[in-house]
Amino acid sequence: MSPTDPTDPTDPTQDSEGVTNGPLTAVTGASGALGGRVATRLIRAGVPVRLLGRDPSRLPELPGADTAPPAPYGDGEAMRRALAGAHTLFLVSAHESPDRVHEHTTAVDAAVAAGVERIVYVSFLGAGPDATFTFARDHWDTEAHIRVSGVRHTFLRDSWYLAGLPAMTGSDGVLRGPAGDGRVAAVAHEDIADAATAVLLSGTDPTGPTHDGVTYDLTGPEAFTLAEAAEELGRVAGRTVTYVPETREEAYASRSGYGAPDWEVAGWVTSYEAIAAGEMATVSDAVATLTGRPPMNLATYLREHPESYRHLLTGN
Repeated sequence: MSPTDPTDPTDPTQDSEGVTNGPLTAVTGASGALGGRVATRLIRAGVPVRLLGRDPSRLPELPGADTAPPAPYGDGEAMRRALAGAHTLFLVSAHESPDRVHEHTTAVDAAVAAGVERIVYVSFLGAGPDATFTFARDHWDTEAHIRVSGVRHTFLRDSWYLAGLPAMTGSDGVLRGPAGDGRVAAVAHEDIADAATAVLLSGTDPTGPTHDGVTYDLTGPEAFTLAEAAEELGRVAGRTVTYVPETREEAYASRSGYGAPDWEVAGWVTSYEAIAAGEMATVSDAVATLTGRPPMNLATYLREHPESYRHLLTGN
Protein backbone atom coordinates (compact mmCIF):
# COMPACT_ATOMS: atom_id res chain seq x y z
CA MET A 1 0.00 0.00 0.00
CA SER A 2 1.08 3.60 -0.55
CA PRO A 3 2.27 5.88 2.28
CA THR A 4 -0.93 7.86 1.91
CA ASP A 5 -3.39 4.97 1.94
CA PRO A 6 -5.95 5.98 4.62
CA THR A 7 -7.05 2.40 5.20
CA ASP A 8 -3.68 0.73 5.68
CA PRO A 9 -4.30 -1.78 8.48
CA THR A 10 -0.60 -1.95 9.27
CA ASP A 11 -0.37 1.76 10.09
CA PRO A 12 -0.16 2.03 13.91
CA THR A 13 -1.29 5.66 13.85
CA GLN A 14 -4.79 4.78 12.66
CA ASP A 15 -7.80 3.35 14.46
CA SER A 16 -10.20 0.84 12.93
CA GLU A 17 -12.00 3.53 10.94
CA GLY A 18 -8.84 5.00 9.43
CA VAL A 19 -8.94 8.06 11.71
CA THR A 20 -5.88 8.90 13.72
CA ASN A 21 -5.58 10.39 17.15
CA GLY A 22 -1.97 11.30 16.46
CA PRO A 23 -0.16 14.62 16.62
CA LEU A 24 -1.26 17.71 14.70
CA THR A 25 0.59 18.75 11.55
CA ALA A 26 0.46 22.40 10.48
CA VAL A 27 0.70 22.90 6.73
CA THR A 28 1.69 26.27 5.29
CA GLY A 29 1.10 27.34 1.73
CA ALA A 30 -2.06 25.24 1.62
CA SER A 31 -3.59 27.54 -1.00
CA GLY A 32 -0.71 26.74 -3.35
CA ALA A 33 0.21 23.88 -5.66
CA LEU A 34 2.40 22.07 -3.15
CA GLY A 35 0.93 22.80 0.28
CA GLY A 36 -2.58 21.97 -0.88
CA ARG A 37 -1.50 18.63 -2.28
CA VAL A 38 0.35 17.72 0.90
CA ALA A 39 -2.58 18.73 3.12
CA THR A 40 -4.96 16.62 1.04
CA ARG A 41 -2.69 13.59 1.23
CA LEU A 42 -2.26 13.90 4.99
CA ILE A 43 -6.00 14.19 5.53
CA ARG A 44 -6.60 11.10 3.40
CA ALA A 45 -4.10 9.31 5.63
CA GLY A 46 -6.09 10.32 8.70
CA VAL A 47 -3.58 12.85 10.04
CA PRO A 48 -4.94 15.85 11.97
CA VAL A 49 -4.10 18.90 9.86
CA ARG A 50 -4.19 22.64 10.42
CA LEU A 51 -4.01 24.89 7.38
CA LEU A 52 -2.02 28.13 7.63
CA GLY A 53 -2.00 31.09 5.30
CA ARG A 54 -1.84 34.87 5.15
CA ASP A 55 -5.44 34.97 3.96
CA PRO A 56 -7.60 32.14 5.36
CA SER A 57 -10.30 32.87 2.77
CA ARG A 58 -7.93 31.55 0.09
CA LEU A 59 -7.30 28.26 1.87
CA PRO A 60 -9.00 25.18 0.44
CA GLU A 61 -11.99 23.67 2.21
CA LEU A 62 -10.72 20.24 3.13
CA PRO A 63 -13.02 18.03 5.22
CA GLY A 64 -11.53 17.46 8.64
CA ALA A 65 -8.89 20.17 8.39
CA ASP A 66 -8.61 22.96 10.92
CA THR A 67 -8.04 26.47 9.56
CA ALA A 68 -5.84 28.86 11.51
CA PRO A 69 -6.44 32.63 11.71
CA PRO A 70 -4.29 34.84 9.43
CA ALA A 71 -0.65 33.88 9.90
CA PRO A 72 1.88 35.78 7.77
CA TYR A 73 5.36 34.35 8.20
CA GLY A 74 6.76 37.70 9.25
CA ASP A 75 4.26 38.13 12.10
CA GLY A 76 5.81 36.12 14.90
CA GLU A 77 2.92 36.46 17.32
CA ALA A 78 0.34 35.46 14.73
CA MET A 79 2.44 32.46 13.72
CA ARG A 80 2.90 31.42 17.34
CA ARG A 81 -0.86 31.49 17.93
CA ALA A 82 -1.55 29.62 14.71
CA LEU A 83 0.95 26.91 15.63
CA ALA A 84 -0.19 26.38 19.21
CA GLY A 85 -0.65 22.68 19.80
CA ALA A 86 1.03 21.59 16.55
CA HIS A 87 3.63 18.84 16.70
CA THR A 88 5.00 19.19 13.15
CA LEU A 89 5.29 22.15 10.79
CA PHE A 90 5.42 21.64 7.03
CA LEU A 91 7.05 24.89 6.00
CA VAL A 92 6.67 25.83 2.35
CA SER A 93 8.98 28.71 1.47
CA ALA A 94 7.41 32.15 1.25
CA HIS A 95 6.99 34.07 -1.98
CA GLU A 96 10.25 35.63 -3.10
CA SER A 97 10.90 39.02 -1.55
CA PRO A 98 13.84 41.00 -0.18
CA ASP A 99 12.65 40.07 3.33
CA ARG A 100 12.06 36.37 2.73
CA VAL A 101 14.86 35.11 4.98
CA HIS A 102 13.59 37.28 7.82
CA GLU A 103 10.06 35.98 7.24
CA HIS A 104 11.30 32.41 7.36
CA THR A 105 13.39 32.85 10.49
CA THR A 106 10.50 34.62 12.23
CA ALA A 107 8.21 31.70 11.39
CA VAL A 108 10.79 29.20 12.64
CA ASP A 109 11.28 31.09 15.91
CA ALA A 110 7.51 31.25 16.37
CA ALA A 111 7.24 27.51 15.80
CA VAL A 112 9.88 26.81 18.43
CA ALA A 113 8.16 29.17 20.86
CA ALA A 114 4.84 27.42 20.25
CA GLY A 115 6.37 24.05 21.09
CA VAL A 116 6.56 22.60 17.59
CA GLU A 117 8.87 19.58 17.75
CA ARG A 118 9.61 19.05 14.08
CA ILE A 119 9.95 21.14 10.90
CA VAL A 120 9.94 19.77 7.37
CA TYR A 121 11.16 22.62 5.19
CA VAL A 122 10.81 22.90 1.42
CA SER A 123 14.18 24.19 0.24
CA PHE A 124 15.82 24.22 -3.19
CA LEU A 125 18.33 22.03 -4.96
CA GLY A 126 21.87 23.30 -4.56
CA ALA A 127 21.03 25.63 -1.69
CA GLY A 128 24.23 27.22 -0.49
CA PRO A 129 25.81 30.53 0.45
CA ASP A 130 27.48 30.81 -2.97
CA ALA A 131 24.71 29.30 -5.11
CA THR A 132 24.39 30.83 -8.56
CA PHE A 133 20.62 31.06 -8.17
CA THR A 134 20.18 33.98 -5.80
CA PHE A 135 17.00 32.62 -4.21
CA ALA A 136 18.82 29.36 -3.37
CA ARG A 137 20.99 31.45 -1.04
CA ASP A 138 17.84 32.42 0.85
CA HIS A 139 17.06 28.75 1.33
CA TRP A 140 20.54 28.10 2.67
CA ASP A 141 20.17 30.88 5.23
CA THR A 142 16.81 29.47 6.29
CA GLU A 143 18.24 25.97 6.62
CA ALA A 144 21.08 27.33 8.75
CA HIS A 145 18.60 29.01 11.10
CA ILE A 146 16.56 25.84 11.44
CA ARG A 147 19.70 23.82 12.20
CA VAL A 148 20.68 26.03 15.13
CA SER A 149 17.11 26.30 16.45
CA GLY A 150 17.35 22.90 18.12
CA VAL A 151 14.15 21.62 16.51
CA ARG A 152 14.06 18.27 14.71
CA HIS A 153 14.13 18.92 11.00
CA THR A 154 14.18 17.52 7.46
CA PHE A 155 15.02 19.53 4.34
CA LEU A 156 13.41 18.78 0.99
CA ARG A 157 15.49 20.42 -1.74
CA ASP A 158 13.39 20.31 -4.87
CA SER A 159 14.61 20.98 -8.39
CA TRP A 160 12.91 23.16 -10.98
CA TYR A 161 9.24 22.35 -11.37
CA LEU A 162 8.21 20.51 -14.52
CA ALA A 163 5.22 22.84 -14.59
CA GLY A 164 7.59 25.78 -15.04
CA LEU A 165 8.89 24.63 -18.41
CA PRO A 166 5.69 25.15 -20.41
CA ALA A 167 4.84 28.18 -18.27
CA MET A 168 8.12 29.88 -19.18
CA THR A 169 7.64 29.17 -22.88
CA GLY A 170 5.96 32.07 -24.64
CA SER A 171 2.94 31.75 -26.89
CA ASP A 172 5.39 32.46 -29.73
CA GLY A 173 6.87 29.03 -29.07
CA VAL A 174 10.15 30.30 -27.66
CA LEU A 175 11.79 29.28 -24.38
CA ARG A 176 14.63 31.68 -23.74
CA GLY A 177 17.22 32.10 -21.03
CA PRO A 178 20.95 31.94 -20.25
CA ALA A 179 21.02 28.21 -19.48
CA GLY A 180 23.48 27.29 -22.24
CA ASP A 181 23.70 23.54 -22.75
CA GLY A 182 23.24 22.81 -19.06
CA ARG A 183 20.86 20.17 -17.80
CA VAL A 184 18.05 20.19 -15.25
CA ALA A 185 16.28 17.25 -13.61
CA ALA A 186 12.95 19.03 -13.18
CA VAL A 187 10.38 17.42 -10.90
CA ALA A 188 6.58 17.36 -10.67
CA HIS A 189 4.63 18.93 -7.83
CA GLU A 190 2.86 15.59 -7.36
CA ASP A 191 6.15 13.78 -6.76
CA ILE A 192 7.33 16.39 -4.26
CA ALA A 193 4.00 16.16 -2.45
CA ASP A 194 4.17 12.37 -2.27
CA ALA A 195 7.74 12.46 -1.00
CA ALA A 196 6.91 15.13 1.57
CA THR A 197 3.88 13.16 2.74
CA ALA A 198 6.02 10.05 3.22
CA VAL A 199 8.44 12.06 5.37
CA LEU A 200 5.64 13.67 7.38
CA LEU A 201 3.85 10.38 7.98
CA SER A 202 7.03 8.82 9.29
CA GLY A 203 6.74 11.03 12.35
CA THR A 204 3.48 9.35 13.34
CA ASP A 205 5.01 5.88 13.49
CA PRO A 206 7.32 5.43 16.50
CA THR A 207 8.85 2.32 14.92
CA GLY A 208 9.56 3.88 11.52
CA PRO A 209 12.33 6.14 10.22
CA THR A 210 12.33 9.71 11.48
CA HIS A 211 14.27 11.40 8.65
CA ASP A 212 15.60 13.76 11.32
CA GLY A 213 18.59 15.78 10.18
CA VAL A 214 18.33 14.43 6.62
CA THR A 215 18.39 16.50 3.43
CA TYR A 216 16.70 15.02 0.37
CA ASP A 217 17.27 16.23 -3.18
CA LEU A 218 13.92 15.82 -4.94
CA THR A 219 14.38 15.59 -8.70
CA GLY A 220 12.91 14.03 -11.77
CA PRO A 221 14.32 10.81 -13.24
CA GLU A 222 16.52 12.44 -15.88
CA ALA A 223 18.41 15.65 -16.54
CA PHE A 224 17.73 17.31 -19.89
CA THR A 225 18.70 20.50 -21.67
CA LEU A 226 16.19 23.23 -22.33
CA ALA A 227 16.59 22.51 -26.04
CA GLU A 228 15.40 18.97 -25.35
CA ALA A 229 12.54 20.32 -23.26
CA ALA A 230 11.52 22.62 -26.12
CA GLU A 231 11.58 19.67 -28.51
CA GLU A 232 9.26 17.68 -26.24
CA LEU A 233 6.93 20.66 -25.88
CA GLY A 234 6.83 21.01 -29.63
CA ARG A 235 5.99 17.33 -30.04
CA VAL A 236 2.94 17.46 -27.77
CA ALA A 237 1.81 20.89 -29.00
CA GLY A 238 2.14 19.88 -32.64
CA ARG A 239 4.20 22.93 -33.57
CA THR A 240 7.75 24.18 -33.53
CA VAL A 241 8.99 25.15 -30.08
CA THR A 242 12.56 26.34 -29.77
CA TYR A 243 15.03 27.18 -27.04
CA VAL A 244 16.97 30.41 -27.50
CA PRO A 245 20.09 30.55 -25.30
CA GLU A 246 20.65 34.12 -24.14
CA THR A 247 23.67 35.90 -22.77
CA ARG A 248 23.28 37.49 -19.37
CA GLU A 249 22.86 40.91 -20.99
CA GLU A 250 20.22 39.59 -23.38
CA ALA A 251 18.38 37.90 -20.53
CA TYR A 252 18.14 41.08 -18.50
CA ALA A 253 17.11 43.05 -21.57
CA SER A 254 14.36 40.60 -22.59
CA ARG A 255 12.88 40.77 -19.10
CA SER A 256 13.18 44.52 -18.62
CA GLY A 257 9.67 45.19 -19.84
CA TYR A 258 7.95 43.32 -17.02
CA GLY A 259 8.46 46.14 -14.55
CA ALA A 260 9.78 43.75 -11.90
CA PRO A 261 12.25 44.97 -9.25
CA ASP A 262 15.94 44.30 -9.81
CA TRP A 263 16.18 41.57 -7.16
CA GLU A 264 13.35 39.63 -8.78
CA VAL A 265 14.78 39.87 -12.29
CA ALA A 266 18.13 38.72 -10.88
CA GLY A 267 16.38 35.67 -9.46
CA TRP A 268 14.80 34.87 -12.82
CA VAL A 269 18.06 35.22 -14.72
CA THR A 270 20.25 33.35 -12.23
CA SER A 271 17.84 30.41 -12.14
CA TYR A 272 18.84 29.76 -15.76
CA GLU A 273 22.49 30.50 -15.06
CA ALA A 274 22.43 27.83 -12.35
CA ILE A 275 21.53 25.33 -15.07
CA ALA A 276 24.41 26.56 -17.23
CA ALA A 277 26.76 26.19 -14.26
CA GLY A 278 25.76 22.54 -13.82
CA GLU A 279 24.12 23.13 -10.45
CA MET A 280 20.74 21.71 -11.52
CA ALA A 281 21.93 18.52 -13.22
CA THR A 282 21.65 16.37 -10.08
CA VAL A 283 19.48 13.28 -10.51
CA SER A 284 18.46 11.79 -7.18
CA ASP A 285 16.65 8.57 -6.26
CA ALA A 286 15.02 10.21 -3.23
CA VAL A 287 11.50 10.37 -4.71
CA ALA A 288 11.59 6.66 -5.55
CA THR A 289 13.11 5.78 -2.17
CA LEU A 290 10.50 7.74 -0.23
CA THR A 291 7.43 6.89 -2.30
CA GLY A 292 8.21 3.46 -3.66
CA ARG A 293 7.75 4.53 -7.28
CA PRO A 294 9.79 6.48 -9.81
CA PRO A 295 9.13 10.20 -10.39
CA MET A 296 7.47 11.23 -13.63
CA ASN A 297 9.48 12.54 -16.53
CA LEU A 298 8.66 15.52 -18.74
CA ALA A 299 6.81 13.49 -21.37
CA THR A 300 4.58 11.92 -18.74
CA TYR A 301 3.95 15.25 -17.07
CA LEU A 302 2.86 16.88 -20.33
CA ARG A 303 0.64 13.94 -21.18
CA GLU A 304 -1.11 14.18 -17.81
CA HIS A 305 -1.27 18.00 -17.80
CA PRO A 306 -2.32 19.17 -21.26
CA GLU A 307 -3.58 22.42 -19.75
CA SER A 308 0.03 23.35 -18.97
CA TYR A 309 0.84 23.95 -22.65
CA ARG A 310 -2.57 25.04 -23.92
CA HIS A 311 -1.17 28.48 -24.73
CA LEU A 312 1.15 26.83 -27.24
CA LEU A 313 -1.63 25.22 -29.27
CA THR A 314 -2.48 26.89 -32.55
CA GLY A 315 -5.82 28.65 -32.51
CA ASN A 316 -5.68 29.43 -28.77
